[in-house]
Amino acid sequence: MPAYAIAHLQEAAPHPDIAEYVERLPATFEAFGGRFLVHFMPHEVKEGSWPGSVVLLGFPGIAEARAWWDSPTYREIAPLRSRHIEGDIILVDGVPEGYDPAASAKAMREALEPAGE
Repeated sequence: MPAYAIAHLQEAAPHPDIAEYVERLPATFEAFGGRFLVHFMPHEVKEGSWPGSVVLLGFPGIAEARAWWDSPTYREIAPLRSRHIEGDIILVDGVPEGYDPAASAKAMREALEPAGE
């Protein structure tokens, strides 16, 4: 099942550390089967607010995403970004092949029914 690293990063002033981070980043995740799916592309907000930028990395699975995040090669360059750009970063599993949202809706409905009905 695929997994993703999603970063919602705030706007930041240009800095040499950030350029170095971006240059070195692919080498940190490619060894774990990761790849850019979205990287600082313009986005269109349809509800709420989403200031800043989004970065989306795809991985073969959550184990690879975690291994990348915890790897010495990534931990070495992470401060280049975190010293200059605030944001939120999450790792999340994707849905399996053949995922059926109707099953999730059914489970929600069943949880709403009073016991014994």
